Amino acid sequence: MIAANKLSADADVKVFDDIPALQRKWQAAVRPGQILPGYEEVMLGSLGRMADHIVLLQSRDAGYVVSRSGRYAQQWLGESRWDIPLADVPPDCARALTEAANCALQTGRPHLATAHCVRDGLVQTYQILALPTASRWGVEFVGVYVNEHGPRYNLVDAIFSSTDEGIVSLAAIRNATNSAFDFQIVHHNEGAARLLKVAVPALQWRRLSEGGHALCLPDVTRWLLSMIAEKVAGSQSSGRLEIDSDDRNLRLTATTLGDLVSLTVSDVTEIKRRDASFRLLFDGNPMPMWVFQPETMRFLSINDAAIAHYGYTREQFLRMELKEIWPRDEWDAHTRSLAQHGDSYQSERNWRHIKADGTEIQVLTFGRRVVFDGCDGFLVAIVDITERRKAEARVAHMAHHDALTDLPNRTFYQERLAQALHASDAERHVAVLCVDLDLFKNVNDSFGHPTGDRLLKQVAERMRGEVHGNNLVARLGGDEFAIVLTSDVTLNEVNEFAARLIDVVRAPYDMGNDLKIVIGASVGVALSPGDGTTGEELLRNADMALYRAKAEGGNVHHFFEREMDRQAQKRRDMELDLRSAYTNGEFELHYQPLVDIVADCIVGFEALLRWKHPDKGTISPADFIPVAEDIGLIVALGEWVLRSACAEASKWPDHVKVAVNLSPVQFRSRNLVQVVVAALAYSGLSPHRLELEITESVFLAETENNIATLHQLRALGVRISMDDFGTGYSSLSYLRSFPFDKIKIDRSFVKDLVERPDCMAIVRAISGLGRSLNITTTAEGVETMDQLERLRAEGCNEVQGYLFSAARPAAELGALLHKFARRATEAA
Repeated sequence: MIAANKLSADADVKVFDDIPALQRKWQAAVRPGQILPGYEEVMLGSLGRMADHIVLLQSRDAGYVVSRSGRYAQQWLGESRWDIPLADVPPDCARALTEAANCALQTGRPHLATAHCVRDGLVQTYQILALPTASRWGVEFVGVYVNEHGPRYNLVDAIFSSTDEGIVSLAAIRNATNSAFDFQIVHHNEGAARLLKVAVPALQWRRLSEGGHALCLPDVTRWLLSMIAEKVAGSQSSGRLEIDSDDRNLRLTATTLGDLVSLTVSDVTEIKRRDASFRLLFDGNPMPMWVFQPETMRFLSINDAAIAHYGYTREQFLRMELKEIWPRDEWDAHTRSLAQHGDSYQSERNWRHIKADGTEIQVLTFGRRVVFDGCDGFLVAIVDITERRKAEARVAHMAHHDALTDLPNRTFYQERLAQALHASDAERHVAVLCVDLDLFKNVNDSFGHPTGDRLLKQVAERMRGEVHGNNLVARLGGDEFAIVLTSDVTLNEVNEFAARLIDVVRAPYDMGNDLKIVIGASVGVALSPGDGTTGEELLRNADMALYRAKAEGGNVHHFFEREMDRQAQKRRDMELDLRSAYTNGEFELHYQPLVDIVADCIVGFEALLRWKHPDKGTISPADFIPVAEDIGLIVALGEWVLRSACAEASKWPDHVKVAVNLSPVQFRSRNLVQVVVAALAYSGLSPHRLELEITESVFLAETENNIATLHQLRALGVRISMDDFGTGYSSLSYLRSFPFDKIKIDRSFVKDLVERPDCMAIVRAISGLGRSLNITTTAEGVETMDQLERLRAEGCNEVQGYLFSAARPAAELGALLHKFARRATEAA
C-alpha cells in the first residue's frame, strides 16, 4: 500500500512547498558527528500550520506509539488520542506510517513515500515524509508529515456495475529503492472473496506475497509487476490473464493507473467447459438481459434476472413490444437511438424504464447484434443505476448543505450571493447579514455538545421560517449563520428584518426534560453597492459590523461603517507585522524582580515580552498579545518565551526563580506539558525554579482538561501562580479547583492602597487567605514606600514594581542582583 515515489508535476502546491521545507529543516538540524538530529530542533519550534499534519511516532520494542498528532493527522487517522499503539489506528494508516518510519530509521535520512488509503469507496493518495530524530534520553522519534496528493479515485462505479464478478483494487508496494515488489489489496467486493475462497475480513489489506488464494500465484504477481513496469507515467494500461485454481478457470482483467490496479476476477469455468455457450451465458447471467427483434421491436427471449427485476412474467414479456417498458415522453428518443446503432451499442445517457408495478427506474443499456435461434436479434444487458443516481443526488445535496441543520452551506451561500449581485444594479440593493449566536458557547460548556446541536437545529428552523422567496439563510459553521436578501430591499426593511430576527432567535427554547434555554443573536449588515460590489467584500464588511455588534454586548444589529474598515486594516497590518516580527527576531524579554519583603532580597524575576518595531518603536503588549492569540502565533511565541526565559534563568543564582505568563490559547494547543518539559531539558533549569502564571480565563473553557494539564505541570515540580487575583468573577472558587503555589494581588488594589480603605481591606483579606491556605502572596505595581510598608504590615510575602525596578533586559540583571546583595550585606 505504500510506495516511494517522486512528486508528480501537478502535485498540490502546499505539499510541494511543505516537503522541501521540512527536509531543509531536518538537514539544518544535523550537527557534526551526529547521525540523526535532535528531536527538539526538528519537531519543536516554528512548524506553523505544518504541525497540524505531523504524526509523532516513538520507537519502542513492541512497535511504534503515536506520541502526538496534529488536527489534520487526527482526521486522517480517525483517532485523536495520544500515547496509543500504532496498531490501534486503521490498518492502512498504520501500515503506511510503519513502513515509512522503518525506511527512515534504516537509512538515517528523511524518507518520502506515497500511501493509498480507502475511505467510503474512494482511494486518496497521500504524500508521507518520515523524519527520523534522536532524543536526549536515547529514544528514537520519527515525525511523519501527511498530506493529500493528487485526485481521488472512485472504485465504487465498477463494483456497482457487476454483482457476479469479483472486483479487487490493488496498490503496488515499493521498497526504499523505488522498485515495485509486491501488491496489497486495498478494496474488494464480496464476489472477490467468494471467488478467491477467502473470508471478506481476511482479504482486505492482505499482500499477495502472504499467499492463501489464487491471486498469490507467482504468475499473477509477475504479470501485475510487468504491467506496472511497462506503463507510461499518468497513463492507463490493461491486460488479461487466465489461471487455473482448484479445478476452476479464472479470468483476470486488469487496468492500471499509476500504482493502482483495478482487477476483475471472473469465473469462466462453465463457459469454457460448455464451449462458451451463448444460452448459458444469457440464461445464467445475474444481470437483466433480453433479446429483441430490431424490425418488430418484440422480445424474443428474457433471462431470469430480467423477469425478477422487472416483475413481468416470461409470457407477458414475450407478448410485449420494447416500447411498452419506455415512458411515453422517451419513445421518440429511444426509437432514434435504436435506428442509429450498428452492430454494438452502449448507452450515452441514462434511460428510464417502467417496471410491472408502474415504478420507474434509471438504467444504462449495453447491446450487440447476435444470431438467436437462426434469427437476427439484438442482445441487451441492463444495469439499474437508480440507487446510484439517488446516492449521487444525496451527495450533491450534501455538498451544498450543512449536515446538522440541512441549511445551505457556505458554498451554496456564496453561489446564491454571486447570482444575486449579478442580477442587481446600482439602484437595487442586496443585503448580507452575518449572524452569530450569543451565549451559545455557554450552552455547549454547561449542557454538552449534543444539547448544543439540538439547539442549533431549532435555531435553524426559526431562521428558515423568517427567510422567504429567493432569500437564503445558510450555516457557515459553528454558531455562525448568514442571510442574503436578494430582492430589492430598503435600509428600513433590512433594519426591521434584523430586529425581528433577533427577537425570534432570543425567544426561549424548550429542550425537553424541563430544560429551557435562552440565547441571543448579534447581527452585522452590509448592503450593495455602497458597502461592496462583490460577495467577498459584502461578507467581510458584514462580519466587521457583526464584530461591532458583539462588542456592544450582543442582541443588537449593526450596519457596516467605513471606520470599521480602517480599524480592520489596522488590525491586518498588526497581524502582518507580528508574523514578520517573529520571523525577524524583533521580540525580546525583559525581567522585573520579585522581592521578598522580609529578607529584602530578589527571589525571582517575571519574564515580560517586549516588541521593538523597526518603524513604529516599542509596541505595548496590551496591543499585540490579543492579536497574537487570535491568529495562533501565541503558541509558537509562548514556546520561544518559555525556552528563552528558562535558558536565561539557568545563569542566575540557584535561589532565584523565573516567572512566565501563559495564555489560555497555549492550553488549547494540547502540547503545553511537552513544551515545558522541552524548555527545562534544553536549559537544564530545575523545575522548582520555574513559575507559570495563569489568569482565571484558563478556567472559562475546557475546565477539566486545563486543570488536568495544571496538575501534570505541578507534578513536574513547576510552581503555578494565579495572576490578577481578585479581579475576576470566581477567583475564590478557582482556589478550590487547584492548589496554587502563589496568588498575585492585582495592581489595581495596590495603586489606591493608601487612599482607599476598601482596597486595604481587600489586600488584608487576600493576605490572610494566603496564610490560611499556605499560599505565597505577591503584590504587583508597588511604587511607593507607603504602599510597601502597608503590604509588609498585612503580611504580604513578595512585591514587585517600579519602587524596586522596572523590567530590564537580561544584560542588566547581574548589576541589579549585585545591588540587592550589597544592600542586604550593609543592612546586616
